[in-house]
Amino acid sequence: MPRKRPGRVRTKHTNRRAPLLLSTMAPEDFNVRTGETRSIACPDCRTWRRIMGDTVLKIREHCISDKVGEGEKHTLCPGTDQVVVIDIDVRSWQARQNRLLRDAMPQENRRAAQQFYKPIPAPAAPVSRINTEITLETARQSYLAHRKGCKRCVKGQHCTDGGILARRYVLALNHEPARRGAHEEQERRTMRKRTAPTARKAQWAKHGGSEVETANNRCAERITGSLSEFRGPELPLAPQDPAAHDRRQAELGKQYTGKDSVTAAA
Repeated sequence: MPRKRPGRVRTKHTNRRAPLLLSTMAPEDFNVRTGETRSIACPDCRTWRRIMGDTVLKIREHCISDKVGEGEKHTLCPGTDQVVVIDIDVRSWQARQNRLLRDAMPQENRRAAQQFYKPIPAPAAPVSRINTEITLETARQSYLAHRKGCKRCVKGQHCTDGGILARRYVLALNHEPARRGAHEEQERRTMRKRTAPTARKAQWAKHGGSEVETANNRCAERITGSLSEFRGPELPLAPQDPAAHDRRQAELGKQYTGKDSVTAAA
């Protein structure tokens, strides 16, 4: 790709007019965007011309007539070599121009600066992966519904989900007796809790007037001379064999005396 050579000013002459300030022109009559070729609408002939130069900016040389090739005389435009001064904030001007272009654009061609996409809802989980309370009836209904709509579940063959539902149904069948027993036991406990007050009243009505009331009202007299209700007067206070008791006490005394002497010597 050939290298594009920047335009340059081939003469130092000007049209001897006062410099043209961009702040005095309409914002849409010039283009000084960054990265684009600078251009301006000539104030004299109102045609778009390039702005040449790096430090000293001037309007490129051009003629008034656009039919020089057809034989008309080449007449320079008075705006040729007009000095241009950029005395505006290019960023602010560019932002304002972008806003004007966006507002002038048809509504069907406008796009927001930031696109917001509505999230796609996640697909529903298959029945075999739904964690719910599994009973014999729910497992059976899920398995039959899957077999009815699945083409790969034929006779004894199952697909992945069909196999999971089948195993779940078999497991529910095996656990059904234990589940029924636990349910019945829970019902019996509930019934006992409900009928317990009535049963106690019936028992008290049957035995309360005679045996139970007599046992509650019976009190035993304390024996005279006992220290407490747990120790009676028949408790022995002396050893059964006094001689054996004295020998045992003498042996314990000798043992304690030997231990005391060893401790003192150490």
